Amino acid sequence: MMKLRTSMILLLVFSWLVQKVLADTVDIREWLVPWANSEPGPAYVDTGGRVWFVGQRADYVANFSPETGEFNRYDLQAGTAPTALIVDSNRTIWFASNKRRHIGSLNPSTGRVDEFSMPDRKAKDPRAMTIDQAGDIWFTVEDGNFIGRLMVANGEVVLIPIPTKKFRPHGIVVDSDGNPWATSSERNMLLRVSLSDMSVTEFETPNVNSRFRKIVATSDGTVWFTDYALGQIGRFDPRNGEFSEWPLPGGSDSKPSGIAVDRDDRIWLVETGRIPNSLIGFDTGTETFLTVTDIPSGAGSVDHMHYYEPAGEVWFGTRTNYIGRAKVH
Repeated sequence: MMKLRTSMILLLVFSWLVQKVLADTVDIREWLVPWANSEPGPAYVDTGGRVWFVGQRADYVANFSPETGEFNRYDLQAGTAPTALIVDSNRTIWFASNKRRHIGSLNPSTGRVDEFSMPDRKAKDPRAMTIDQAGDIWFTVEDGNFIGRLMVANGEVVLIPIPTKKFRPHGIVVDSDGNPWATSSERNMLLRVSLSDMSVTEFETPNVNSRFRKIVATSDGTVWFTDYALGQIGRFDPRNGEFSEWPLPGGSDSKPSGIAVDRDDRIWLVETGRIPNSLIGFDTGTETFLTVTDIPSGAGSVDHMHYYEPAGEVWFGTRTNYIGRAKVH
């Protein structure tokens, strides 16, 4: 009887400690975007600390200053439907047009927009973007089933067909060796493009029911991704070919989408399957969850996240028309 009672006490103490750890929160602040129902998309901080984002439903590129709360807007062609945005080291703004078949660049000083069209009519829907160590732009074409590369020096767009039909590449990241990785939103697969010869290698994950969204790479060469269908965070180690997944605090219906990695290789992601959405912290070293923080506006959904290392912040846009900032350091 004494052993049973002791075991029960230890179990209760352990449960209390786990709840206490996950009850810790990070500071989240949100700014309401002045253009209603525009669905502000990826929020990306430039080298000067200005935050840039797109209006996915209102065809604009915009920025704002967190210090003053001032917003500025650059209108794009009607029907552009920008779904991704990144800023390079020269503070050129790059965005993906999901409906007008191009990658665009914006010069903030002049307001000039240049368009780099897809060379294949089947590449109709550029979706996610990232930038490599040479400053070139990599992107996914979801319905068209391509991985794309825009060489910034000459504006050439190269499309790489994906061997598996209806792979539907969604998120994309470049690892420390310069190789792009992409997730599949239709199959339980990841892929890697070899920078040396542009060949594509596909990796099938163990669970046939997995469906993925965004992806990041940590400093040890592993890639981490959100399993939207199963409510898990996943890891793939290309050194040994092993997959691992951890169920999220919100359970199988948590529907994680956006993901970011900080300077300590901690993962930050958002559960979009519950209202309010929750920001989740995960320690890749100890393989444990750190924190659960509800997003004040509810968020609706957070599909993209950007880690701004100088300030230790994660930035994101929401379907509730806010730009959000989470202080993670």
